[in-house]
This record gives sequence, C-alpha cells and structure tokens, in this order.
Amino acid sequence: MTQIATRAATAETVQDAPGSLITLLTDTAELTCNTATFEEGAAGAPVHFHTKATEFFHVTAGRLDVLVGDEIQTLDAGDFLAVPPGVKHAFAPAAGHTASVFVGFTPGMGRFDYYRLLGRVHAGEASVQDIKDSSATYDNHYAESPAWSGRRRSAEP
Repeated sequence: MTQIATRAATAETVQDAPGSLITLLTDTAELTCNTATFEEGAAGAPVHFHTKATEFFHVTAGRLDVLVGDEIQTLDAGDFLAVPPGVKHAFAPAAGHTASVFVGFTPGMGRFDYYRLLGRVHAGEASVQDIKDSSATYDNHYAESPAWSGRRRSAEP
C-alpha cells in the first residue's frame, strides 16, 4: 500500500441529512475513512450491517450513541469502537449533544459513491429506493431494532 494523504482544504464533503456532514478521506480496497459531524438532534445512521467489512468509530468530540447488536452504548470523546461484519448497528449523537466521529471500514470497497448517493437523496435528486437498491453494491444492508427505534422516545422529556 502506498501513502495516502487527504488535505482538509480539498477534502470532499457531503451533506447526507439535516445536521449531518460527511468529509471523505480515503477509499481504497484496504481502507475507507471519513469523518462525520452531527448537530444536536441529527438522525445519524439507521440500523444496518455489513457482510464483509468491520466498521470502526473514534469519537473526536461530543457524545455518540451506537447500537451494537441489541445494546446501545454511549461513546464519549476519545472512545473507540469496532463493529465486526454481520453485527447490526446504528449511530447518532447522544440526546442533547453534538458529535464528531472518525469512521473507517476495513477492508475498504469504494464506498464514497454511497455517501454521494445519500447526498443526492438529501438534495432531492435521488430516492430512498435508490439507496435500498444499492445494498449489495455498497455492502450496506438495512435492518430493524426495537432498542434503536425506542431510543429517541426514551430520551424525550
């Protein structure tokens, strides 16, 4: 593998939902990395799993709720978590908090086009069905979780 360098000033960004911004860093066969910043109340990523990749999270600021299997864990700045293939997960800023997160996948797989698709859906240029149709291409398979769907309700006053 050769050196990979992405400069902050030239990194591509994608707004994939209200209050959510993804900065694309690297997308090789070995490694896909990005940063994600979430404003308070942002929806984050819905419940999903990957069949081939481990996804890992390093919280750089704020607090992040992460569903792993059927358990919700709250990560603080400095915390790290890796989710192996086949395990359903989701993530969003903890109630009342923002979050900044370094996110990676190993192996990588050309996932940047998936993030761009999310941006096009947010901009009204593509549909949720386009995302569903891309599941096999980007190894992003959606699932359900009563624990995650009840998370926001339990956080409300």
